[in-house]
Amino acid sequence: MLKPPGMTSNDLVTLVRRALPRGVKVGHGGTLDPDAAGVLPVCVGKATRLFDVLIDKEKTYIALLRLGVETDTQDASGRVVARADASRVTRKEIEALLPRFTGEIDQVPPAYSAIKRDGVRMYEMARKGGAEPLPPRRVEVLSVDCLSQESADAYLMRVVCRKGVYIRTLCHDIGRALGVGGHMAMLIRQSAGAFHIDDAVTVEALESARRADAVESLIVRMDAPLEHLPRIDLPGFRRDDVVNGRPIIQDAGALAHPAGETLRLYVDGAFAGLARVDEDGSIRVKAMLLEMNR
Repeated sequence: MLKPPGMTSNDLVTLVRRALPRGVKVGHGGTLDPDAAGVLPVCVGKATRLFDVLIDKEKTYIALLRLGVETDTQDASGRVVARADASRVTRKEIEALLPRFTGEIDQVPPAYSAIKRDGVRMYEMARKGGAEPLPPRRVEVLSVDCLSQESADAYLMRVVCRKGVYIRTLCHDIGRALGVGGHMAMLIRQSAGAFHIDDAVTVEALESARRADAVESLIVRMDAPLEHLPRIDLPGFRRDDVVNGRPIIQDAGALAHPAGETLRLYVDGAFAGLARVDEDGSIRVKAMLLEMNR
């Protein structure tokens, strides 16, 4: 789905749920802040069992870094807590700094986040003034590029990263490193794994499909975003083994896969879920999509 700014990720999930038959499970893979826009993978039905693999892929963001102003939320929606003159900062200085924020880095999650502490969301504690800083987390930023200078104090950035990276915190930290502070003024998620913004379904398209009773036409097949994973096919007589979670020993002539590798599993040509290769070479199902009574 293409999440518009001003809508929460859960709001979008609710719209999808209302467009589907009652009782169908719906969930999203990777929260976007309310002010952010872009790709929000939404899983429907059995596809919700594939969350772990779908959200563990790289993501691409376009962000507007505004220097000279810090906010308590690290984005444009927050209360200004510090100001500084950023006119002295040049694009060349920013580009020279960016390698420090590439690779595996330690990042302190923002106080206004959905992370839970003692069962309470951090943003709920922050609103009451009782949020203590979280310990830093190890995250991976694959690349950070300065695309353009949009104004005297604003720069358009492209970030490619793994899950768990807060782009607003990245903007905040870059501003701090430059000595003038900063915040994220805008954010668009261009891609999340196999999902790209060019293919995302808009809220308007969803509503149009709902009125035409054609929502299913918008849903991609479950294995489509998993084609980067190796495929293994099992004959139909292995179905009971798969359904019951029994380890499956690979045939001697089958393609060998290293231990720990995740596979797309097919039984009699039908997508059956995800499997993992054990140390002994056997295959164990980790996300099973077949029904027990078939």
